Amino acid sequence: MTHRKKLSKNNFSGDSYRRGCSPNSPKARFAWGANPMSIGYYCLIVLSVLIVMCTCRSVSSAEVPVESLIPKEDIPQGWALIQGPQVYTEKTLFEHINGQAELFFKYGFQKSAFAIYQNRRNQKDQIEVDIYDMGNVLHAFGMFSRFRNEDRSVGIGLDSYLDHHSLTFYKGEYFIMLYATESDASILKEWAARISLKISDPSPSPKEIGYFPEKGLKPGSIQYYPEGLLGYKFLGRGFQGTYSEKVKAEDEDKEKVEAKVKAEAEGKEVHLFLAMFENSQEAIGGLRKYREELSKKGKVHSGIPARFGSNALKGEDPYRGKVFVVPKGFYLLGAVGFEKEKDGENLLAEFTKRVK
Repeated sequence: MTHRKKLSKNNFSGDSYRRGCSPNSPKARFAWGANPMSIGYYCLIVLSVLIVMCTCRSVSSAEVPVESLIPKEDIPQGWALIQGPQVYTEKTLFEHINGQAELFFKYGFQKSAFAIYQNRRNQKDQIEVDIYDMGNVLHAFGMFSRFRNEDRSVGIGLDSYLDHHSLTFYKGEYFIMLYATESDASILKEWAARISLKISDPSPSPKEIGYFPEKGLKPGSIQYYPEGLLGYKFLGRGFQGTYSEKVKAEDEDKEKVEAKVKAEAEGKEVHLFLAMFENSQEAIGGLRKYREELSKKGKVHSGIPARFGSNALKGEDPYRGKVFVVPKGFYLLGAVGFEKEKDGENLLAEFTKRVK
């Protein structure tokens, strides 16, 4: 049974999202002679360290084989496991999803498990389950964001997307795909909920998702790219969200409204983006390279709004239109593709205000 989607190609692991943890060894050294302590107090310190080590180990996915998340005995009534679980590694993933494997590799693919279930009453009614260990929650969200194109969440995992024959979601470092030969939302949700309960990774969603202003944001449009944000290598990894500029009929004449609707239908949209760097110096370096790119192929404008500071960039991107870019800490924040400069300025100002 074939259900693979053809994806466009658009391993970066952020320090803030690395899975697992290991406690730092104490810097201070205690000597019984120099710092007399009771045996009970010393035992308490040792016990605390052991508890931290055990807690970190329990959270680490290295202790949880991905195939153990495939339902075996705990499956919905009336269904049977007819194939799998089959485990795939970086060496064998091509055998399973062929042309899509490269995209998974870019997002830090570790290992995956696959299984097929069949309805005992109808052999043609089958469900395929793919569970991908992506290494951390950032990459799991990244893969999830590339498979959805709107907001159809059903409240499973950290976020989910339900289509006619498929349901995808992510939770912790795992990205999960379910495909059904029959269009049945209820059974897809039941399977997804069972798998979600088996995942104990408590990692929250990437905090950067919450930085994007809700007003005007196209539902389900925030995506994470592990490299080449906006198509530029120097911007590296980061997030992008899509916004639409609304035109009110009472404020504009009919021709302008119709022109705006036509422009939106042709795909002209405004984007906010957030590029992530290791430190503020690298962020400034990325801004400098963007300025150089605009100087060669686009335009660099003066008259930068005072609230963005002297380091901000204003110009025209040769591929995306008008652009504002502002450095903030180890981020570069930008608005691109807007028609009215004031709209782009206000949207970016709200964006920068939300970034902590």
